[in-house]
Amino acid sequence: MPVGTAATVKGLTPQDLRDAHAQIVLANTYHLWLRPGRATLEAAGGLHRFMGWDGPILTDSGGFQVFSLESRRSLDDDGVTFRSHLDGSEHRFTPETVIAFQEAIGVDVAMVLDVCVKLPASREQIEESVRLTTAWARRSSAAHASKGTQVFGIVQGGLDAALRERSARDVVELGFPGYAIGGLSVGETRDEMYATARATAALLPPEKPRYLMGVGTVADLLAAVDCGIDMFDCVYPTRCGRNGRAMTHAGEFNIFNAAYVDDFTPLDPACDCAVCRTFTRAYLAHLFRSKEMLGPRLLSFHNVYLLDSLMRDARAAIETGTWRALWQKYSSS
Repeated sequence: MPVGTAATVKGLTPQDLRDAHAQIVLANTYHLWLRPGRATLEAAGGLHRFMGWDGPILTDSGGFQVFSLESRRSLDDDGVTFRSHLDGSEHRFTPETVIAFQEAIGVDVAMVLDVCVKLPASREQIEESVRLTTAWARRSSAAHASKGTQVFGIVQGGLDAALRERSARDVVELGFPGYAIGGLSVGETRDEMYATARATAALLPPEKPRYLMGVGTVADLLAAVDCGIDMFDCVYPTRCGRNGRAMTHAGEFNIFNAAYVDDFTPLDPACDCAVCRTFTRAYLAHLFRSKEMLGPRLLSFHNVYLLDSLMRDARAAIETGTWRALWQKYSSS
């Protein structure tokens, strides 16, 4: 899922996203709550109309953003009070208000409000995160009122296998149509992330979507698919695109490197996107060195296209029984 935090995937139009074969985009409840706000989004006819995207939209609950504001928020059993990073104004999130906001703006998938802790953390902190996440998931399920919006639960538990199992068991009992694995990619090693994702995915219903939050490199996506994950989001591909980092089937490289000034090959010879079919590395290097705004736009499009095509390849390989060969091809490169 390309990330459109503030109702836009940075540098890309809705048509760009369709051309990249994006099936669904992600937006952020915290940021939309603060700006433009619920009243504006409702007056516009909902988030889809506001941003001109006619495909599905998933909004995260804003929990990660709120809990990263350590000096600006206070947590209690009922919810969390925080101050805006924009103007210092005070706001209040509860499981009920977060679900109501996401339903009011008409998103297709809404995430429950959860408590995410940065790793490493004490067992007491992680246990409290699991307790509140489960309690808030129960309240979110009860608050869900819109047939047009599906609500996904979130599993927490850090790297603690027993707490992950407890969180998964309790959240799955609530019968959500999909489940996210939260609390990873927040300070642990990659090996720890993969091991925890694999173990947690095995605890979730195989017939329902499993969503690993916050991963977006080629290696991470393919490893996560091998762990049994179905959905992903990350700002990584567009952030890389804005900063001159090209993602390719053979690895990543920085377009600012001198080697690409006179390199008239495509960004990625294995990619069939419009950028790779039309422009060269030398042209992209020129755009970035000249600070032309087209450079970040083209590279962002390519990076998003690459990850979407990678997921299409993964689906096809799974369907044809050739996943192991595809996985080994990338894991050994």
